[in-house]
Amino acid sequence: MRFNLKGILDKIPKNIRYIVNVYIIGIIFFSVFRLILLISNWNLSEQLPDNKWRLLIKAMFMGWRFDTVISGYILLLPFVILTLFFFIGKGYNKVQKLIGLYVAIMYGLAFMICSVDIPYFTYFFSRLTTSIFIWADDFTFGMKMIFSEVKYWIFILPLIILYIVFIKLIAKARKKTSKRNVFSQNWISSTIISIVFFGLMFLGIRGRVEKKSPIMVGTAYFSSYAFPNQLGLNPVFTFLRSYLDDKKKENQHPHLLDSDTAIKYVKEELNSTDRASLSIARNVIHDKVQDKNVVFIIMESMSAAKMGHFGNIDDLTPFLDSLANVSYSFENFYTSGIHTYNGVYSTLFSYPAIFKIHPMKTLPMGSYSGIAKVLQNGGYHTCYFTTHDDQFDNIGGFVHANGFDEVVSEKNYLQEKVLSTLGVPDHEMFKFAIPKLNSLYKEKKPFFTAFMTASDHGPYKIPKDIKFTPHSEGIRKQIVEYADWSLRQFFQQASKQEWFDNTIFVLVADHGYSGNSVYDMSLNYHHSPFIIYAPNDTTLVGKSDKLAIQPDVGITTLGLLGRSYVNNTLGVDLMREQRRFAYFCADDKLGCINDSLYYVWRSTGKKSLYKYRDKDTKDYQSDYPELTEEMELYVKSMTQVASDLIQHQKTEFVELHK
Repeated sequence: MRFNLKGILDKIPKNIRYIVNVYIIGIIFFSVFRLILLISNWNLSEQLPDNKWRLLIKAMFMGWRFDTVISGYILLLPFVILTLFFFIGKGYNKVQKLIGLYVAIMYGLAFMICSVDIPYFTYFFSRLTTSIFIWADDFTFGMKMIFSEVKYWIFILPLIILYIVFIKLIAKARKKTSKRNVFSQNWISSTIISIVFFGLMFLGIRGRVEKKSPIMVGTAYFSSYAFPNQLGLNPVFTFLRSYLDDKKKENQHPHLLDSDTAIKYVKEELNSTDRASLSIARNVIHDKVQDKNVVFIIMESMSAAKMGHFGNIDDLTPFLDSLANVSYSFENFYTSGIHTYNGVYSTLFSYPAIFKIHPMKTLPMGSYSGIAKVLQNGGYHTCYFTTHDDQFDNIGGFVHANGFDEVVSEKNYLQEKVLSTLGVPDHEMFKFAIPKLNSLYKEKKPFFTAFMTASDHGPYKIPKDIKFTPHSEGIRKQIVEYADWSLRQFFQQASKQEWFDNTIFVLVADHGYSGNSVYDMSLNYHHSPFIIYAPNDTTLVGKSDKLAIQPDVGITTLGLLGRSYVNNTLGVDLMREQRRFAYFCADDKLGCINDSLYYVWRSTGKKSLYKYRDKDTKDYQSDYPELTEEMELYVKSMTQVASDLIQHQKTEFVELHK
C-alpha cells in the first residue's frame, strides 16, 4: 500500500490550503526581517554566554510564536469569508482575488513596521511602540531626519524587494489552490476539518494554551539576557499592544499607587513642609548671591560609556575627559529618559520623565519654576540655542513660555551652513554663540544660556571644511570625536572672552545610547556625565559618588549661585542634599538604582532586581525583598507625584502654606 500525499492534500478544502500557504510564506518573511535585525545588531550577541546559539535559536522560535499571532489576526477574516463561499459553492474564485488584495495590503503594512523597527531598535534598544508618534506633530522633520541617514535606506530596500517577492508568491498560491478541490458532497469531512482549523487559528492568535492569559510581551522574556528576549518579539505585536494600552484611560496618566500615599512619601523625602495637600514646595534660603553667568551644554547622546573618564578605551572624548579632570564631576548621574525632549525638560525644569507623556506638548502648556524662570526673575538675560528648527518637539514655544527671553535656531544661522534636517553642525552653533554672548555681556547683566547639541544623532554629518581628522573607523565613533572637537573649539574661543572667568559651565547629556546593554532597560542610555566647570574656582574640582539625576542639575546650579527661591520641583541641591536612590524612565519601564542594585519595573508587570556593577542578569528580588519594595515605592511615588503635579497644573511658582 503506497502512501499518497497528494491524495491526502486534495481532501483538504482549498480555502484551508490557501490560508496555510499564505501563512507559511508570511512566517518566512517575518523570519527574514528578524534575521536582518539580528545581523545588523550582531555586536549585541557577542556579550552572550557560550551557549548563545541556543539562546538565539530559542529567540527565533519565540519569534515564530509572535509571528503566528500576527498572521492569525491577518488571516482570520480571509479564512471566514473563503470558508463561507467554499460551502456556498459559487463566487469563490472572485472572492479569493479580493482576499488576495486584502492579504497583500495587510502583510505589506506589517512588513513596513518590521522594516521601520530595525533602525528604531538599533537606536532605542526597544521594539517599535507608539513612542514613534512622538514625531507625529513634526512628521516632515522626522521623515527628513530618518531618510537623510543613508544607513536607513539599507532597511527600506529589503522591504521593497521582499514585498514584491511576497506578492508574487501569494498570487501563485492563489492560482494553485483555486484550480482544484471544488466543493464535493463530502461536506461532513470538510466541515469537521474547517472547524478544527478554526480552532488551530484561534490557538495561534492566542499564542498560548494556558487558560489564565494569552501571549504577552513578557512571554518573550525567556532568559536573563535582554537581546535574545527582545529578538523574539514581533514589532507589529509590540506596536499594537502599546497602542491598545495607550487607549486605556488608566494609561493616560500613570496610576502607579494612591496619590495621597505618594505625596506623603515624597514630602518626607524632599523635606517639604508646605501644608498644601498637593505640594512639594520648600523654601531655599542662601546668604550670599553670586551673579555669575551660567552656560548649560546639553550634549546629544553623550553616554558615560563613550568617555575615557568612565573607562572607554577608544579615546573618543579627549577634551571632555580633560575637562572632567579639572571640574566637579558627578560619577553616578542618570538622565531621566531616553528621548531628547526628556533631557531638555528634566535638565531645565527639574521634573522627571513620565512614561510616554510629552510634557512640552500637553495642553494647556505648563508653567514651571525651573532655573530659567528663577534667573530671569533675578535679572538674567536667558537664551536657548538649538541647531535646527526650534518648533520640533514644541521646544521653542515651551522654553519661551518658561523663562527664556529668546531662542536661537536654524533660521538664525547662514543657510549654507545647514547640513541636514538637524540644521547646522555643533561647531557652527557654538561659533555663532560667541559674539552673541559677548553682546549679552555688554548689556551689563548676567546671562543664562542653554545649548542643545545635535551632531551625535542621525543623520550623521561631519563638515568637510574644518580642521578635524578623526582617528576612529565608522561614522558612529567619528561623530563622537567631532562632537568632542566642537566642544574644544567652543571652550578655546570662550576662554578668550571677558565673561569667561565669571561663568559656570554645566555639561550634561540629553540621554545616552543603548550600547552593549545586558538589560532590557539599558543603563548606558541613562548613565551620563554631569560636569560643573568654573574657571579659576578650585573649590569646584573633584568627584562625587552621590546618586544624581537630571532634575537635580538646575537646582544644584542655583545653589552654587546662592539664589534664594521656592523650590517647587523634584530636584535637589546635590551640594547640600543627598538622594537614597536615582530613578529614571524608558517609555514603558521605570528604573531605580543605588550603589550596587538596579530595580526595573515594567508595565507588563515583570519586575527585576540586578547587581549591575557585575553586569549580573540574575534576579535578586528574593534575596533583598525589603530593599526591592523600598525601591519600587521610591520610583513609583516620585513618578506619581510628578504626574499629579503636571496634571493639576501645580508646577508653577508658589508661595508656601505655613
